[in-house]
Amino acid sequence: MDASWTSSNPLALHGRHFGRTVFALCNYPALLTAGILRLEDLQDSPIEDYPAEVFMELIDSYPGLLARLTDGDEEDIIHVGELLGKGASGARGDDTKTLKSAVLEWLVPRGQPLIPPLSRNMKSDRGFNHEVTGRLLCPAGLDWSNAETKQSLKSGEIAVRGDQWPVFLYSGYEYDPDDPWKGLLKSEILIFGFKHVFTSPSLVDREPKAMRSGNAYLHGMKSVTKGSLAYIATQIRFSLSSSSVFSRTDTVTDSEIFYHSILDLLEDPDEIEEVTDLMTWWTSRVFPNSSSQRTISKNSALFKIRAKCAALLATTGTN
Repeated sequence: MDASWTSSNPLALHGRHFGRTVFALCNYPALLTAGILRLEDLQDSPIEDYPAEVFMELIDSYPGLLARLTDGDEEDIIHVGELLGKGASGARGDDTKTLKSAVLEWLVPRGQPLIPPLSRNMKSDRGFNHEVTGRLLCPAGLDWSNAETKQSLKSGEIAVRGDQWPVFLYSGYEYDPDDPWKGLLKSEILIFGFKHVFTSPSLVDREPKAMRSGNAYLHGMKSVTKGSLAYIATQIRFSLSSSSVFSRTDTVTDSEIFYHSILDLLEDPDEIEEVTDLMTWWTSRVFPNSSSQRTISKNSALFKIRAKCAALLATTGTN
């Protein structure tokens, strides 16, 4: 399949955005095949390891996709899945490549040197091999300043699983064991990474404005999604690591387990209050001009119309 044609194909383009914002690590042909079988009641088993909601969200996000899948044969379904998958993996590869260099600008305050310096092209000296990246990747609850802990992490004696979240996820890079939600997924480096991928690299350390050149604008994205937050966390974690190639099955970085552990928390109905507050916090910082974040001026005609409507509804409700 010609690479230039694939990159401009509408399904591949949709796969790029869907992978970044909804579900990144996915076997799309398998997802579509199992999803169609479930719709036709031909099987009652889980869709691979993915929630059924992922399939339905994919169908709903692309007009005409369901008809194309149900009217086509198995080969058509696999072809569509491959296009979506190529888009998603292409976007992930592009982001991995640009973040590898960009993340070095976010490790220390602007104007301060990174000591020792890190290569923009080689990653072997990152991870637990470097004081700064090691501190950021240190699992929450472990003390990076402890020489024995530091050496054990560096040597691999302490193997870090994907569900052992690094301290860089926390605001100020500080973890409170008595309140593990405090500052979680609110760190500066995550905000920088999100803006780099979704708005515009030039807006990383400034307030977002028009964002006409960013991926968010191109796809009509006006709020931060749970999938996009888990995706950025996974990308930043990988960019800080010493691993050179992103792979779902890499047991060293354990990226797939990490991604799913973040997404599982954000999708947990028992955590809905904290998650709702978190997503509102994120959207207000990345998309401050979105309609959901704007307050209506009290001296405007719109404010008076809304107030009159609210008063009428209140009167009707008391009768």
